[in-house]
Amino acid sequence: MKIGIHQTKGSFSERWIAYCEAKQIAWRPVDCYRSDIIQQLADCDALMWHFQNVSPKDFLFAKQLLFSLQASGKIVFPDFNTSWHFDDKVGQKYLLESISAPLAPSYVFYSKKDALVWANQTTFPKVFKLRTGGGSANVKLVKDRYSAVKLINKAFSCGFGQYDSIGNLKERIRKYRLGKESLMGVMKGFVRLLIPTEFSLIKGREKGYVYFQEFIPGNDSDIRVVVIGDRAFAIKRLIRKNDFRASGSGDILYNKTEINENCVRVAFETTKKLDVQCMAYDFVYYKGKPLITEISYGFIREVYDPCPGYWSRDLTWHEGKFNPQGWMVDLVVKSIGPGK
Repeated sequence: MKIGIHQTKGSFSERWIAYCEAKQIAWRPVDCYRSDIIQQLADCDALMWHFQNVSPKDFLFAKQLLFSLQASGKIVFPDFNTSWHFDDKVGQKYLLESISAPLAPSYVFYSKKDALVWANQTTFPKVFKLRTGGGSANVKLVKDRYSAVKLINKAFSCGFGQYDSIGNLKERIRKYRLGKESLMGVMKGFVRLLIPTEFSLIKGREKGYVYFQEFIPGNDSDIRVVVIGDRAFAIKRLIRKNDFRASGSGDILYNKTEINENCVRVAFETTKKLDVQCMAYDFVYYKGKPLITEISYGFIREVYDPCPGYWSRDLTWHEGKFNPQGWMVDLVVKSIGPGK
């Protein structure tokens, strides 16, 4: 048995490698960006690649490579079920609705006429989202019909850039005031007002559709639950000051008592229905019941290091430190099977 691992600084791969070394699991470094990646993997039973939603190169071919290898019989992480909808909120809407998961009511339109009819009949506020973007990027609160119509008109004309330079600058300034961003980081935000990111140039503008989600009032935070195999861990993320968004706020509570176990239960149930290796679920509450707003196989690893423990599938709590990236390797090893 041998696992091919694509190495990227700051990604899961660093901990995958350390875990393989510690457990004496055979692995080899591979470079998914090289044209001969299939040949590199000839003697490997699996490929593990933590591809990123903001990498221009990863956007171009990561899913196609992983799914091709999976079709050939190799084990991959993340696999098709886990990642085809990664960074695609519209795809997530259809997926979660198809299995009757408790998704916050969501609406997508592919014609300006249909979107305007809906805007004239619905109530506000609503949440506008582009299908791509993490950490609350490309997410806006739409307070009235006028604002919704303005967004709809733009969606079906010039469209939206992948990188919200003004929103990014505001976020950098917010973090600078909190001591979480450097002055150089703020200056980079000003530069981005004039020079777009490479990813936004390659990806192009988002247009030809418009996506809204129901605004769920009364939440001062959201719950992020990550399920890997038969184990789950969670954090509570507080919303930004004078804002409605929690993702990317950096204000996090870790105590187990802050987590409603109904969220953990729903996350386990949804993971089983989706048949995925790893999934992070964002929850808000409506009348005391958890609703999913987004899902993602990826997460920032260091954010979860302070978690005091995890739940097993039967909702038994296990106190103590743990290694989520090690669990991912274990899943791959188990999928390869004995005798390899």
